[in-house]
Amino acid sequence: MNIYVGNLSFSATDDDVLEAFQEFGKVETVNVIRDSYDGRSRGFGFVEMPEDAEAKSAIEALDGSEFMGRNLKVNEARPKSRRNQSRDYRGGGSDRW
Repeated sequence: MNIYVGNLSFSATDDDVLEAFQEFGKVETVNVIRDSYDGRSRGFGFVEMPEDAEAKSAIEALDGSEFMGRNLKVNEARPKSRRNQSRDYRGGGSDRW
């Protein structure tokens, strides 16, 4: 299961989040999302846990809990969707040529 973890402290690292989730079972990956320009945490990330029962247990226990001075928002991540599927990005501003 892919888990969304929001309201993370900006100083939280992948290892910090891993440590919190490992208490509930096997963790495959942790990815704290960082700004591509300055590398600073954006305050959220994702955790992948292979066992749904363990993942649900982690979500129930950690959602709303205090972690590094902030109350976490933890839930099952929504599947990625294709952005702006209906938009046409060929450019231009006029139909006349």
